[in-house]
Amino acid sequence: MKIVVTGYPGLLSSDLVPILTTAGHEVLPLTIADLDITQKEAVFSAIQRLKPHVLINCAGYTAVDQAEGEWEETFRVNTLGVHHLALACRRAGTVLCQISTDYVFDGRLGRPYQPWDAPNPLNVYGASKLAAERIIEGLLDRYYIVRTSSLYGKHGKNFVRTILDRAEQGRPLSIVCDQVMSPTWSVNLSQGILRLIESEMFGLYHLTDATEGGISWFEFGRTILKTAGLERKILPLNHCDLDRPAPRPIYSVLDIRYCTLVTGYRPLPFQEALKRFLT
Repeated sequence: MKIVVTGYPGLLSSDLVPILTTAGHEVLPLTIADLDITQKEAVFSAIQRLKPHVLINCAGYTAVDQAEGEWEETFRVNTLGVHHLALACRRAGTVLCQISTDYVFDGRLGRPYQPWDAPNPLNVYGASKLAAERIIEGLLDRYYIVRTSSLYGKHGKNFVRTILDRAEQGRPLSIVCDQVMSPTWSVNLSQGILRLIESEMFGLYHLTDATEGGISWFEFGRTILKTAGLERKILPLNHCDLDRPAPRPIYSVLDIRYCTLVTGYRPLPFQEALKRFLT
């Protein structure tokens, strides 16, 4: 297949592109200089010219706290940009694969979220991503929406890299202990996306590392240090102790079983994924 990947190079796309290429696909990675998805005519022109079978959108505004004060810019990139992509894909007959987030949920369910559970975002970032999902569902018959969570990898800023950097610099570590999520290694996610787009089982999916019931950020931080062979004290904090503009869900673990049922792909357990990332 000919596959266009937007938002290159980024945390996800930098791993996704070589994985798709190794699988034998013709991959066209596009930087923001190649394609700014907020520009409608540029999007339509690029998709008509390239005529990909699949477009995987890794472009997005991901500064969750900053988004609270930048509603217009957040929705311009995360919602309007996706609206442009969806319309262009519909015209060209291209399948759209959109990367979404656990932050479409409010965290009050008390169990891992399944794809069909009702969303209720608490912050601007989550609202912008949910709006994009709804636009795709309304405009397209052939699409994949892949919700993921707490992404980390060797490219770009992420929690694992931040914890390791602070520990190696001898800086104090304070981590939230009462918010539970599913960590996701970018390679795990990329392999799952590959299996999804090859399945042609269109729809909405959850895809993270395999995590039984999730893990708190505090416990994940401890696991990172232990796996890296670093001994540092971590101060546990309640989420209410942090003065962050954007509210987060207390429990946003994603249930990935349906994605596994459809694709046969079983992501690595988070402990093994972390170990492979660090070696």
